[in-house]
Amino acid sequence: MTFYFTQFEHRRPPPPLPNSLVREKIWQILGVTSLALGAWYIHWRWTQSLNWDALWFAIPLLLAESCAYLGLILFTLNLWKVKDFPILTPPEGINQCVADPDGLDRPVAVDVFIATYNEDEELVRLSIRDAKAMRYPHPIDLHVHVLDDGRRPTMRAIAEEEAVGYITRDNNVGFKAGNLRNAMEHTSGDFILICDADTRPFPTLLERTLGYFRDPDVAFVQTPQWFYDLPEGETLTHWLTRRMGRPGRWLGSATEWIFGEIRVGEDPFANDPALFYDIIQRRRNAFNAAFCCGAASLHRREAIMFVALKAYGDAVAKTSGETRSRLARLTRRCDNAQSQALARWQAAQAEELTPYKFHVSEDIYTSIVLHQDQHRRWKSVLHPQVESKMLSPQDLLTWTIQRFKYAGGSLDIFFHDNPVVAPGMSLGQRLMYLTTFWSYLGAVWNCIFLLAPLVYLFLGVAPVSAYTGDFFSHALPFLIANELAFLAGTWGMSGYKGKVSYLASFPISLRALWAVLRNQQIKFPVTPKERQDGNFLHLVWPQITIMTLTVLGLAWATLAWRLEIGSYTPGGLIANGLWGLNNILAMSIMVRAALWQPEHQA
Repeated sequence: MTFYFTQFEHRRPPPPLPNSLVREKIWQILGVTSLALGAWYIHWRWTQSLNWDALWFAIPLLLAESCAYLGLILFTLNLWKVKDFPILTPPEGINQCVADPDGLDRPVAVDVFIATYNEDEELVRLSIRDAKAMRYPHPIDLHVHVLDDGRRPTMRAIAEEEAVGYITRDNNVGFKAGNLRNAMEHTSGDFILICDADTRPFPTLLERTLGYFRDPDVAFVQTPQWFYDLPEGETLTHWLTRRMGRPGRWLGSATEWIFGEIRVGEDPFANDPALFYDIIQRRRNAFNAAFCCGAASLHRREAIMFVALKAYGDAVAKTSGETRSRLARLTRRCDNAQSQALARWQAAQAEELTPYKFHVSEDIYTSIVLHQDQHRRWKSVLHPQVESKMLSPQDLLTWTIQRFKYAGGSLDIFFHDNPVVAPGMSLGQRLMYLTTFWSYLGAVWNCIFLLAPLVYLFLGVAPVSAYTGDFFSHALPFLIANELAFLAGTWGMSGYKGKVSYLASFPISLRALWAVLRNQQIKFPVTPKERQDGNFLHLVWPQITIMTLTVLGLAWATLAWRLEIGSYTPGGLIANGLWGLNNILAMSIMVRAALWQPEHQA
């Protein structure tokens, strides 16, 4: 069977970004400089710049700037340094992966779980075959299992044809987490490789990652996710050369020498996960705070069961205590051994053992529980090399569903089971998880940043006392230092693309935040693996509205200034005009994504 991505099968992932100690020191110096200038700017804004005649506008904007500055501090800490764990030789037997070997040694046992619900069965077949093709330099007990929550006879038939395990159940309780739990009850491997239906492991995955488990405290290893079907585009140098000839080649080469490779026509959703895995997650290794992202991650069964049993025991103890109190009130008798046993039995029947938390973000939730455990101090590893390939969202609807799950799941954890203030974690781990949660809360102040220039452009009301040289002398050094810092901190990646995508996706995070605040359950929809039909402009009406209002505001403010209507100033027009143009550029990315058609379906 031929799929649209068949034409991309030849592609190979890029190598991890090379780590340069010199560039890291430059980044750290620039990062500290940026934070210092930012603190100077924020202090000036609070003490000397407020427009006291428009506090209704000045105060919300200043609060938004302060929240964004806190996010900048957290992000700077996240990117502070690279710490890659050494890739150790693959273990020859299980005794090399445990602290206290007991008994005869044996080959390492690995279960590969390919979770599926309604994906194309032939797509799953490709993942099965790639999982079976993984190599290992020593004898290994490898078992591939299809975890079919769709209970499809056709899927069972393919599993039988490919000679792999087929595991299903008669319900969908807990969705993916429940599917994984059910599979754990039917398997016994020492390690579990989690795969989605479209996760295609490379032959090197096990031989490059199992060595980390020579440390008996390593609980899981997350490998980067790589979407091999993304449009690659062409480099800026090639693009300019085709249009301008030799001058274009010179201009493109010079630009890319300064800013790194820039590609035109690539990835319409700014969806390339390399920035997240190769920059953000990779640098969390230094804090033992890299978290699990589900697919393409390898787990130690002992660790997953250890924290599951501990959580189960804590829940039983809590519930049995409440039951004993209830029995005592009903029978008017003091607590005794018989009532304690009865209460524990009832509590044990009521609680469920859940190795993977029944939650829309079961992957990050599992990471949190492991990092909180104070008995073993479990470790997590972000392996920098890509060891599998996956399919990207093919339309804006699919992308939106995926991002809403990420945002809603993370915010639900933040508001209902916040690990930042719970016991167990180190300070570094708390700060890294706070960085993740804070980024999703950022939709609130991003809204203010999008609306603020509109207030000035339509009403002529400024949030600062005046757009004078004093304003620019405080704002410009900070903005320039910040751009230079993150140019160095994300060298080799398009940091700007990530920033504008983050700004433009504010409606998704706002909707997720509103759902969580109303205690609405975040649902578990399966991310579609094929392009959905239809027009997706209805998904970007907030972005189109911002773009339209900004253009109209720029036109009106320019006209009003020329006619001397209102209190517009050249400094205010420059500051808010550039601000508004940046917002338009950011919003246009999502509008282009709504209109994008892949070449194979154009």
